Amino acid sequence: MGYEEITFEKGTIFLVTGGAGFIGSNLCEALLKRGHKVRCLDDLSNGKQENVALFLDKPEYTFIQGDIRELPICMKACENVDYVLHQAAWGSVPRSIELPLLYEEINIKGTLNMMEAARENQVKKFVYASSSSVYGDEPNLPKKEGVEGNLLSPYAITKRVNEEYGRIYTRLYGLDTYGLRYFNVFGKRQDPDGAYAAVIPKFIRQLLHNERPTINGDGKQSRDFTYIENVIEANLKACKASHEAAGEAYNIAFGGREYLVDLYFELCEALDKKVEPIYGPERTGDIRHSNADIGKAERLLGYEPEWSFKRGITEAIQWYKNNL
Repeated sequence: MGYEEITFEKGTIFLVTGGAGFIGSNLCEALLKRGHKVRCLDDLSNGKQENVALFLDKPEYTFIQGDIRELPICMKACENVDYVLHQAAWGSVPRSIELPLLYEEINIKGTLNMMEAARENQVKKFVYASSSSVYGDEPNLPKKEGVEGNLLSPYAITKRVNEEYGRIYTRLYGLDTYGLRYFNVFGKRQDPDGAYAAVIPKFIRQLLHNERPTINGDGKQSRDFTYIENVIEANLKACKASHEAAGEAYNIAFGGREYLVDLYFELCEALDKKVEPIYGPERTGDIRHSNADIGKAERLLGYEPEWSFKRGITEAIQWYKNNL
């Protein structure tokens, strides 16, 4: 079962932080389609108003422009909220290496502010975005919760600290928290522009514009690319999970493995392009291989991802063709 059959009480209010971002806007859209009330909190430092513009005329939707580093804003955003889906953060491993202090403020202090606001407002469940980067240099595949290596970037540190606070807030304060370790999420509305853009939308945009993309390293890195619909399912199922499953982190992926160079030539074929890539230097802080064991999420959250990489990439390519 995906998330189509998951139901919540009438009048349920969801707060999506970072709701104008890629993952957040997809969560807002899915919840609004199901008739729920959605509050979106975003400071628009990474998110874009255009991602949520299509919701502005919906009476169930409220947009709050605000910064999670400011506790009063977090408190106000959480008033009368049933579930928090906390996606607000700054991503990108390379950018975190350049700006470690900013990542500390936004990803750690901001998340702690949100947990405290959720606790004070007696929110039922606090579901937050973690990352596969917490596995660091642990070489074994598939990646399994509880077997982590040395962290490789400030970004990874912030996500690991989020998980520790999640455990503490569940054990000490009784706030049900669920950390979702996303593995290379992709899909519609993921930003293809900028120096820190994710690889799939960036390659697609460059190929559509007949530019030669650069692959960092030799292209033999592997990733467990995860379509956005699987992430939506995981968030909604975490909201329905038991208290016994709280205070934990879960791998959220499909459980597959794609090599970057293979991905690149698949995109070339799908877009009918014959463009040889440029091979550049490896990026500092990047994990070499990524593949998830999703057994824990299956057992404790009822997670059953339906969107394979092949199915997801077909949908994503079509969206970018129509929107770039």
